[in-house]
Amino acid sequence: MQEVTLLETSPDLTVALAGEIDSKNAEEFYNTVISAYERERADLVFDCEKLSFIDSTTLGTFVKILNHVRTDGHGLRLVKLQPG
Repeated sequence: MQEVTLLETSPDLTVALAGEIDSKNAEEFYNTVISAYERERADLVFDCEKLSFIDSTTLGTFVKILNHVRTDGHGLRLVKLQPG
């Protein structure tokens, strides 16, 4: 189960992540983030404080998101990562 919550839109687009993001819901995660980005183009900041699990598919999804936002000159940061 994943939860993606938009926290702020200025100056960065901050998104809080919670739960698990894996191969079963990575595409939904991607679509949710890109939809928010298309409405408010800015650097993306992912707050990972409540994120409990990701897999290699999710890592690939972060790269896919980064490649998308870089075309507009924006970037991506992950903050509040939990120790493994």
